[in-house]
Amino acid sequence: MGTLVGHVAPGFGFFLIGLWHLLNHIRLHAAQPGSYYSLPWFAASRLRYGELLTIMAGCCASVAMELFVGPSRHQPLDPDWTIPSNHLHNFEHSLISISFFTYAAFAIVLDKVMAGPKAARTRDGLTQLIGAVAFGQQFLLFHLHSTDHMGIEGQYHLLLQAVIVVSVATTLLGIALPRSFLVSFVRSASIIFQGVWLVIMGFMLWTPGLIPKGCFLNLEEGHQVVRCHSEEALHRAKSLVNIGFSWFLILITVFSVGLYLALVKIYGETAEYQSLTKAAAELDEEEDGGESDDVESQKKIKFGETKSFIHVGNLKTFAPIDIER
Repeated sequence: MGTLVGHVAPGFGFFLIGLWHLLNHIRLHAAQPGSYYSLPWFAASRLRYGELLTIMAGCCASVAMELFVGPSRHQPLDPDWTIPSNHLHNFEHSLISISFFTYAAFAIVLDKVMAGPKAARTRDGLTQLIGAVAFGQQFLLFHLHSTDHMGIEGQYHLLLQAVIVVSVATTLLGIALPRSFLVSFVRSASIIFQGVWLVIMGFMLWTPGLIPKGCFLNLEEGHQVVRCHSEEALHRAKSLVNIGFSWFLILITVFSVGLYLALVKIYGETAEYQSLTKAAAELDEEEDGGESDDVESQKKIKFGETKSFIHVGNLKTFAPIDIER
C-alpha cells in the first residue's frame, strides 16, 4: 500500500471475494430459503479450494511487494537489522495480508481434518472466528496506523474502519446465527464496500489530477502524501471525502439489493417449479399405484430431497394447493 497500485490491487481482490460471496449466498437463499445455512467460503466447480487459494496467493504477493519488491534495497530493514521509520507502514500492511493468509490456510486445514456433517457447525464456526480475527487485525492496524491521521489519507482510513467494523460484527454474528441470510448478506456487501473504497483511495490519493483544490502531493519518508495549503482547503478536502463515501454507500446498497432481486427471480422461480413438478408426480403415482406404490414414492422423494441442490420446504405442503387448483 502507500501507492495507487498498492490500494487498487488489494481493493480489487476484496471486491471479487465479496461479490463471489454475495452471489452464492443469494443463490442458496433463493433456492432453499427454509433450509438456508451460511457458509464461510464457497467451493468452486472445478477447484474446491479456488477461493481460498486465491486469497493466499494475493496475500503472498502483497507481502512480497511490501517487504521485498517495494523497498529500495529489496528488504525493509536497516543495515543494523532494525526497522526504519519509513518502513513501519510496510510491516503494518504486510501483517494484514498475513492475517488473511492465516484465515485461508486454516479454512483448508479445518475442511480436511473436520470432514463430515457432524463436525460442520464447529468447523464453520472456527473458520468464521479466524476470519473475524483477520478483520479485527485489519481494523486495529488501520486505527493505529503509523501514517498521519490528520490529513486526507487519515479521513479515508477513518471511514474504511467503519466498514471494517461491520465486517467484524457480521462475521462474529455469523457464528451464532448461521441460518441468518441478512447477516451473510451484510457481511458480503461490506467486503465489496471495502474493496471499492480501497480502489477509490488509490485513485483519489495518488492521481495528481484528482487531488482536491488547494492540496498537493508531497514526498515524505519515501512515499507520496497529500498535503493542503491551508486549514480551509483541508476541511474542504475532508468534506469531499465524506460526500464521496456517502455516494458509494448508496451505490453499494442499490447494487446489492438489485442483485438480490434479480437472482431471487431467477433461482426462486426455478426452485418453485421443480418442487411443484415433484409434488404433481407424487399425486399421479398415488392415484395409479395405491398404498404400496405410495410407500415407494415416499422413499424416492426422501432420497431426492437429500441429494437435490434445490430444496424448498416439505414437498407434501404443495399437494393441497395442487388439489384445490
